[in-house]
Amino acid sequence: MAATATEEFLVDLGAESQAVVPNSKLEFLTDEMDSTKLLQQNEEDLAMAHTLQEEVKQELNSVSFGASKVGPYPEIGDNPLSNSKPAWEDSETKARAEFEDIAKHGIIEVSGVDSSGRPVIVVSASKLPSSKELDHKKLLRYLKFSLDKYVESDYSVVYLHYGLNSSNKPSFSWMREAYKEFDRKYKKNLKSLYLVHPTTFIRILMNVFKPLISVKFGRKIRYVNYLHEISDVIHLDQLNIPKEVLDHDRELVKKLNNKIETRPRDASDSAVPVAPLPSQQFGVSLEFLSENNPGYNIPRVMQETIGFLKENGLKTEGLFRRSASALALKDVQASYNQGTPVVFDDPHLAAVSLKAFLRKLPEPVLTYKLYENILNITRVESDTRVRVVASLLQQLPRLNFTVLKYLFDFLALVAENSSENKMNFNNLAVVFGPNLAWSTDQRPL
Repeated sequence: MAATATEEFLVDLGAESQAVVPNSKLEFLTDEMDSTKLLQQNEEDLAMAHTLQEEVKQELNSVSFGASKVGPYPEIGDNPLSNSKPAWEDSETKARAEFEDIAKHGIIEVSGVDSSGRPVIVVSASKLPSSKELDHKKLLRYLKFSLDKYVESDYSVVYLHYGLNSSNKPSFSWMREAYKEFDRKYKKNLKSLYLVHPTTFIRILMNVFKPLISVKFGRKIRYVNYLHEISDVIHLDQLNIPKEVLDHDRELVKKLNNKIETRPRDASDSAVPVAPLPSQQFGVSLEFLSENNPGYNIPRVMQETIGFLKENGLKTEGLFRRSASALALKDVQASYNQGTPVVFDDPHLAAVSLKAFLRKLPEPVLTYKLYENILNITRVESDTRVRVVASLLQQLPRLNFTVLKYLFDFLALVAENSSENKMNFNNLAVVFGPNLAWSTDQRPL
């Protein structure tokens, strides 16, 4: 890959890391929010539930119903973002400057991938500042700006509810407007919405929105009482979970352990190390693969997936964005680890297998050491970026550099066919960023 192409990819990578509601359907709101049912909840949750009840009543009193439908909600924000798209770098720079005061809190982060290689977007309620300090209209624009990079392909959202309280909770009217703003564009490719540590407030809120939520979208919502419940579908070790959330989860698990004999894993547990088979390809280091696969300068999984995609996938629309069968992916991994031949017939399965191989490495290809440098590339002056990128690449171990060059050469071919496959360097960076670089701080304490 040429230096300019590598620079563009790394810069992009660094930048990543209306409904009809008849009166009959609204009657249930006050019925299902009988405060006597909440007496067993903690005082903070109870207070928020009562506040929500009052806000909903006020909203219902202010709604005027026509013959067939409710009038449209007002636009969010005084200066909504323009639909026009200037050069991506100028747009990124302007957006970063506009949202700098919100981004610093880390409320929303792209943090790893799920078991199917889809980006996972983490929203942490505990990082919300006081409502008196936060411009919620601007927050909504920021949330949309952050999601816009990912919603054209499959993705998952993990909402960490612990930490939401009466001082930082958005109003019901804001929640209603937010739900309206996040239209089909955002819901279409959302595969799962995980609501972690739900309280009575969350359950009431979901009941409030029940008439507005389609059956299809409702199936995507998952209540998660303990983090270990999603460990089979979400790589918890890649999520930047706030310490207070981890501590809360441990306390919940501890209470659970007092009631049952068998202790489930919490987010801080690690599996007992098992010596890999010599034939293993997934989940082992590049050094292990080099030592146990003589004749392969490039890991076998990368050679075979990329070789197949060069011949059969370069013009496939949505390459690396679409999911493949989870069962098929598991079979592919098992075959590779057992040393048996693997024959691909689906570009999306080959693409997902490549991403799975990269994300299962014990250390990312770009290494822990260079993680912060990669994140800061966008701050480097454009006239010195090539030199800085070259300097970073020279710091990679030989095996990592060889693997990265092999991958980037292939991704350059993918980008050359972006008019057909819709995958330019920016889109490729969005997809591959979580699979090439992550921090040691993203692992549970």
